[in-house]
Amino acid sequence: MAWHERDFLASLTSVAPRTITAYRSDLSAFTEWARRGDVHGPEDVDRTMLRRYVAHLATRHYARRSVARKVSTLRRYFAWATRTGLVPADPSLRLSAPSGEGRLPRVLHQDEVNGLLDVAPAATGPGPPAVRARDDAVLEVLYGSGLRVGELCSLDVDSLDLARGRATVWGKGSKQRVVPLSEPSVAALRSWAAARQQLLTADTPAGALFVNRRGRRLTPRDVARILDRRAASPTHPHALRHTFATHLLDGGADLRAVQELLGHADLATTQRYTHVSRERLRRVYDATHPRA
Repeated sequence: MAWHERDFLASLTSVAPRTITAYRSDLSAFTEWARRGDVHGPEDVDRTMLRRYVAHLATRHYARRSVARKVSTLRRYFAWATRTGLVPADPSLRLSAPSGEGRLPRVLHQDEVNGLLDVAPAATGPGPPAVRARDDAVLEVLYGSGLRVGELCSLDVDSLDLARGRATVWGKGSKQRVVPLSEPSVAALRSWAAARQQLLTADTPAGALFVNRRGRRLTPRDVARILDRRAASPTHPHALRHTFATHLLDGGADLRAVQELLGHADLATTQRYTHVSRERLRRVYDATHPRA
């Protein structure tokens, strides 16, 4: 109780469940490390101790992105501890963290996308036709609208307006946005709507759009399994979102429009896709121009 972890996590009212899980893990790792140094509460933590912890993480060969996330957790925790009076001053102010590796997100080639979306029914293996219809709709919406996998899983039936070709999505920070649905997405969603009843059970949450074979709301892990079955090589669900954004920019879409479609609060987050797009264009140039 000395660290008040539960109170801190309860204060995160506008944070996604997966982010809360990460905060819980990061904070528990820090408090366990602090206890080994005979520090048993936030009031005994100073900036020097936090810097030693960051150095400790580096010696354990954590990736720079992981260390940066852990530092971000500590900053948020001690900002909360300061506001609530647990500590007189925030020791995490100006605490530096290594920058991320800056890796470019993986983007699928068009033939890879086609392989996912246009796969022959026989290639998906045995199973109820309703599962095939669901999988088709899931993949079409992920690529066609660029949703985060958590946004897709949280969709309800009444989130869709198929007549107008759009969906209402709740994104990070409980922010709502309306995204367009492609024609193939609308067609796949209509097929799924016709078959959805076959997978519903007494335990199905009211209104859940996508459900698994047990009738429960589809989870990100369920979506990952769909991709495991369909993709020729390991593919994360988020790769379809990266591909959506990059293909829009390759086609000449305005950066601000892509930001709106993705639900990014900061344009800088969207701008990384311009680097991906330029890299793709460079590869095309090098491979096809006679004097490249």
